[in-house]
Amino acid sequence: MKNLLLLFCFFSFGKSYTKAQIKQTTQINRVWLGFFNQTRLSDRWGIWADAHLRTEKNFIEDFSQAFIRVGLTRYLDDHTKITAGYAFVNEFPSENHPSFSRYEHRPWQQIQWHTNYGKKKMMQWIRTEQRYRRKILGDSSGFAPGYNFNHRIRYNIYFDVPLNKAGVVPKSFSWIINNEVHINFGKEIINNYFDQNRFFTGIKYQINTHDNLQLGYMNLFQQLPAGNKYRDFHVIRLFYFQNLDLRKKR
Repeated sequence: MKNLLLLFCFFSFGKSYTKAQIKQTTQINRVWLGFFNQTRLSDRWGIWADAHLRTEKNFIEDFSQAFIRVGLTRYLDDHTKITAGYAFVNEFPSENHPSFSRYEHRPWQQIQWHTNYGKKKMMQWIRTEQRYRRKILGDSSGFAPGYNFNHRIRYNIYFDVPLNKAGVVPKSFSWIINNEVHINFGKEIINNYFDQNRFFTGIKYQINTHDNLQLGYMNLFQQLPAGNKYRDFHVIRLFYFQNLDLRKKR
C-alpha cells in the first residue's frame, strides 16, 4: 500500500510542476453523470458498457459531451481481465464549433486487475485509445474532410475503504479515492503529451451485492494542444455501477 500512496504523491507533484509553468488557465465547473455495467457471462467471457452525460459550465448550464462505450471482456482469472471495444463521443456545440456538434470514434483496449488488502479493495487499469475526431473548417462553419488522430494511454488506480467493520456489504458506505492520468502520443501531438489528470474522492453506497452509487468531487487538470493553455475543472461526479454475474451457480 505504501508504494501505491507514493504513486498518488507522484501524480500530485506532476500536477504542481505543470501548474508552475502555466501561462493561461481557465476555471470550469461541471457535473458528470455516468452509468457503468460489467456483466460476466461465463468463466472466460463478459461484456462492458458505460454511458455518460456532462454539463458545460456553471455546473448546470448547457451540455458539453455525451458518449457511450461498449466492449468484450476476456477473464484471465477472477482478478484480471482484458477488454477491447469501441466508444462514440458527441461534443455538443462549443467555442470551436458553436453551431454544430463534433463527433469522435474511439476504439479502445484495456487490462484491469483487482487486489484486496483485508476488507480494503484496490483496482487498477491501463487503457489505450485511438481517437478519430472529425476535422473542423478553419472558420468553424462545418466539417472539413477527414479526421484528426492521436493515441492516448490512461492509467487509473482506485481505492475502496469500507466505513464499517463488515466491509463492502449491501447497504454500507465506503470512502473511495482514485487518480487517473492521460498521456497523448502520435504524429499530431506536439505540445501536449501530458493530456490531463483526474483526481476523485467521494462516498460509495453499496446498494446490494452488484450495484453501487458513487458521489463526490473530481479535479480535472488538462493541458490544451496550444501548450500554454490549461483548463482546471471542478466537477461534481455521480456514477452508478452495476456488476452482474450470470454464471450458473455450482
